[in-house]
Amino acid sequence: MKKFSLLLFSFFLFASGRAQRMVPAGPQQNPVAITGGTVHIGNGQVIENGTVVFNNGKIVYAGASANAPSLPNIQTIRVDGRQVYPGLIAPNSQLGLNEIEAARATNDYAEVGTFNPGVRSVIAYNTDSKIIPTVRSNGILLAQSTPLGGTISGTSSIMQLDAWNWEDAAYKTDDGIHLYWPGYFTFQFKDNVASVTPGDQYEKQVNDIRQYFTQAKAYNESTTHAERNINFEAMKGLFDGTKRLYVHCDYVREIINAVQFAGDFNLHPVIVGGTESHKCTELLKEKNVPVILGNLHALPGNDDDEVELPYETANLLNKAGVKYCLSVYGYWQIRNLPFMAGTSAAFGVSKEDALKSITSSTAEILGISDRTGTLEAGKDANLIVSTGDVMDMKTSNIEFAFIQGRQINLDNSQKQLNEIYLKKYGLK
Repeated sequence: MKKFSLLLFSFFLFASGRAQRMVPAGPQQNPVAITGGTVHIGNGQVIENGTVVFNNGKIVYAGASANAPSLPNIQTIRVDGRQVYPGLIAPNSQLGLNEIEAARATNDYAEVGTFNPGVRSVIAYNTDSKIIPTVRSNGILLAQSTPLGGTISGTSSIMQLDAWNWEDAAYKTDDGIHLYWPGYFTFQFKDNVASVTPGDQYEKQVNDIRQYFTQAKAYNESTTHAERNINFEAMKGLFDGTKRLYVHCDYVREIINAVQFAGDFNLHPVIVGGTESHKCTELLKEKNVPVILGNLHALPGNDDDEVELPYETANLLNKAGVKYCLSVYGYWQIRNLPFMAGTSAAFGVSKEDALKSITSSTAEILGISDRTGTLEAGKDANLIVSTGDVMDMKTSNIEFAFIQGRQINLDNSQKQLNEIYLKKYGLK
């Protein structure tokens, strides 16, 4: 098996050798005006014949073209008939931590052990990943690099997707710690019969988590220690409010218990996954707990659920007033994030609210809304221009993309291979 993985890894390295690394863009040199398109601010506002002006990586104007300022040496890009959006943000992703699933040497998203809050995904992030340009060419400019494994998997960071190394890519480091809440149910398949029963270890596992958090809190409240504990030190931000606690759970019993647990320690929880979050919206709204909703393109969790329930969950949260955003589990899969938002729009969410779920709402939940998520003066110039609707698989086509004012290369290995074989067979 090991030899097979090495051979497969070698094959992919050889196959991808033809694809060149996309050189990160340099700092913005001159002011830029994106003008004439339909500007979607990201907060629900839409401006026909709008203009976005940015300089030194920051937006200085977003509004009607008639009122746009004129700056010295400004570069004007006409985008008549196109759609202008904030750059999309993908939470809960292993992008940059995983490359080839069958080749273990390319996987750096999990650590051994049960409690690993000291693990930092940011330093494992691989800017040379061939997957990043592919994801980027679908409009995703920021991603939360999230660790897996164990009960507490570690600390995530938000990365911008055009950089030479992880230090350059880091947009917000160590934004929160990820807790994988124990499953309340045990799923078994024996003698061709499937069964679901309450887990007999659930209470013990929850008590183990409570004990660990109690010890970590006591450690961080003390000024002297017999020996240093880097895992407990990594949790300090949870107790002083500078870090979020991302709790991965799906079923209503788990969500309720996780919210109550976070309240006991005065933490700031975010539910990740939340398959049954629509069943406890009153609690989530009362406690102001946001949800990073998992893959909408899924089957219902229970046999008696409506088949369309996963598609409608976003609308149920939206109508209940629960703050939420969308995510797609995995790494290369997140290129489909805008189309998940399109699905939610097809099942009750307004188009601009659906856009919020992959831009401004995501930025608020991740704690970066002061810098990005909307096209407003003072924020980073993270924006995309599409010839069609970015949430529609048929018409979406990203023509321009800017990260902090830098126009990034939208080429990727798939596009390069397409060009190669079009030429090889005389089709171009």
